[in-house]
Amino acid sequence: MTDSVLPGAGDAAPDPVAATRRWIERAVIGLNLCPFAKAVYVKEQVRFVLSDATTPEALLEQLAEELVLLRDTDPAQIDTTLIIHPEVLTDFLDYNDFLDNADAAVEALDLQGVLQVASFHPDYQFAGAAPDDISHYTNRSPYPTLHLLREDSVERAVAAFPDPDVIVERNIQTLDRLGHEGWRKLLAD
Repeated sequence: MTDSVLPGAGDAAPDPVAATRRWIERAVIGLNLCPFAKAVYVKEQVRFVLSDATTPEALLEQLAEELVLLRDTDPAQIDTTLIIHPEVLTDFLDYNDFLDNADAAVEALDLQGVLQVASFHPDYQFAGAAPDDISHYTNRSPYPTLHLLREDSVERAVAAFPDPDVIVERNIQTLDRLGHEGWRKLLAD
C-alpha cells in the first residue's frame, strides 16, 4: 500500500486513493472481474474522489454534487466516478442502508436512466451467502466506495459483451481458484 504522511501525524497513514487504484489494477482489471473497467481506466476517464465526509448526511450531499458533475461533464473526460469515503459508513450494514439514500438522490436529481450508483465495501456481503464466502470479494474494495456509472456507458459495454450473465459466474470461479490467501497476496505491497 502506498503511504502518505498526514499533516501533524507521526506515522504514515494509508492512502485510500492509491489503495483503490491498486485494487482496480490488480483485482478489477487484473483478474478481469469487470471486463468494462480497463478501457475507461487506461483512458484516464475515471474520477477518484476522496471524501472527507464524517456523517452520512455530508456524504449524501457530496454524492449529489458528484452526480451533477458527472451528468454535466463530457464522458470523454469523466466516464465514471469513484467516491472513496473512509471516514463514514465503515459498518457494512449502515453502508447497505445508505444505498437507499443514494438511489433516492439519483431520483431526486431526475437522473434515473442516466446515472446509477454501484456499491463496493471492504466487508461487502451478498444476502444468503456464508460470511466467509469468497464470492463477496467481487464487491470488496479497500475502503467504502460509491461508484457512479453512466447508464449509456453500461448499456454499450453490456451490448459489446456476448453474454454478460456469464461475468458473475466467471468471477466466482476466478475467486474460488484464487482463494482468500491468494486475494490477500494479490493486494499486498
